Amino acid sequence: MAELDNNVDAEEAPGLTPVEQAAIVLLSIGEEPAAAVLRCLDREELLEVTQVMSRMSGIKVDSVRVAMQTFFDDYRQQSGVHGASRSYLKRSLDLALGSDIANSVLNNIYGDAIRPMMARLQWASPKWLADYVANEHVQMQAVFLAFLPPALAGQILDALPLEGRDLVLLNLARLDEIDRDLLTELEELVTRCLGALDTQSASVEGIRQVAEILNRLPGNRAGMVELLRAHDPDVVSEIEMSMYDFFILSRQTEATITRILDDVPLEQWAIALKGAEPAIRDAILTTMPRRQAQNFDDLLRRAGPVPLSRIEQTRKDIMATVKQLADNGEIEVQLFAEAVIE
Repeated sequence: MAELDNNVDAEEAPGLTPVEQAAIVLLSIGEEPAAAVLRCLDREELLEVTQVMSRMSGIKVDSVRVAMQTFFDDYRQQSGVHGASRSYLKRSLDLALGSDIANSVLNNIYGDAIRPMMARLQWASPKWLADYVANEHVQMQAVFLAFLPPALAGQILDALPLEGRDLVLLNLARLDEIDRDLLTELEELVTRCLGALDTQSASVEGIRQVAEILNRLPGNRAGMVELLRAHDPDVVSEIEMSMYDFFILSRQTEATITRILDDVPLEQWAIALKGAEPAIRDAILTTMPRRQAQNFDDLLRRAGPVPLSRIEQTRKDIMATVKQLADNGEIEVQLFAEAVIE
């Protein structure tokens, strides 16, 4: 009791005396652990803290949070260990205070509150974020990625130096409960990152965003494209390339793909489908007539390795054919993954 009293900073717990904080901690850890602590107190300390415990009711979440946080901070400094696991504390706090208060306390102790901070990082360039964390130790890089959306985390990982990416993923796979010290280090890193981000411009893919908007635009989409072309034909060419991305072939009807196959030679497909996503390959190959599919397999084996630049150009050529067919009204192209009803 005396040690706990001396360690509590009144400024950290406004409105709570050291004894009240001790009472909150004892109420939070469950009956058996609390009894074990009480057996270590002398008579005066025991009477003082139990009287406070008996009078407490309707404890505010902020009071519990401050008391528990102060206790764990002091405990780590005194003991040199990281304290109980989250699952242990969750069970104890649920029994003592109820699930709502327990979750609030645990969120503060174990860093769930850092997620809103990290959500702001989605506007930064993945390359910039990768450069910023590249000099951190591997475990910190793994924790950093653990709190980000998978897509952004993947882009950051791809921008990190090739050597060491496997160790980052291995450390990430081994994460379960993250101790408070590591979360504190993460919070400091994110705070520095956000401070530096304020000096950076946000990264936005304008061409891709306009393409996605136009793909979903009801009414006269072609008319809007032509209005834009009158202002800047070069930009519109890039927008159209983005609108007719190679991946959209995976969501076309069998009739549409059949018509496209009529105008695109097998030799082009043998190049364009190298390294393509399985969804695209399946959409094309399952639509090909059997004899054509057999010929395609022969072409694919004979093609051998193909430079990436040639693959990308062939895909652009195919999509130019697709766009021409759509402009001529010969096919109806589904430009985005629209919801359907069975």
